[in-house]
Amino acid sequence: MQIKTILWPTDLSTNSLKAGAHVMALAVKHEAAVVLQYVAVDLCSMFPAYGNYPSVEHLNNFRDWEIEKARKRLEQICEEELKACPYLRLRLVTGDPAEEILKMADKEAADLIVLTSRGQGRQSGFGHIAQQVIERARVPVQVINP
Repeated sequence: MQIKTILWPTDLSTNSLKAGAHVMALAVKHEAAVVLQYVAVDLCSMFPAYGNYPSVEHLNNFRDWEIEKARKRLEQICEEELKACPYLRLRLVTGDPAEEILKMADKEAADLIVLTSRGQGRQSGFGHIAQQVIERARVPVQVINP
């Protein structure tokens, strides 16, 4: 199997970052590009059930703050852990994590998706996002057990 592009989605949790060494090893071995993806949850889609508080403006400000914090953290990861990978692209998006991962795999023509079996809050088994990606991906998915 030829691997030219690896998609590594992360929620920046300790568990999800444990895939970094594996992604780096694959990228070096295959001389592949790495697409490092973070998906911010679309909070605006959650609040209509509770009324319109907080305001859309407040939620958008929080989203912008979250994306900027994620960007800084991803840049730090790139500098510290992925500096041997010459072809690295950061992608920050907002939406449903599984949907956005699958869309990014198509958009970036990923040959492989690498993620951990669980991210934030899940202690055993596959997390629901990993499970959805495994079931619906059009490319191979490697799951790292942190």
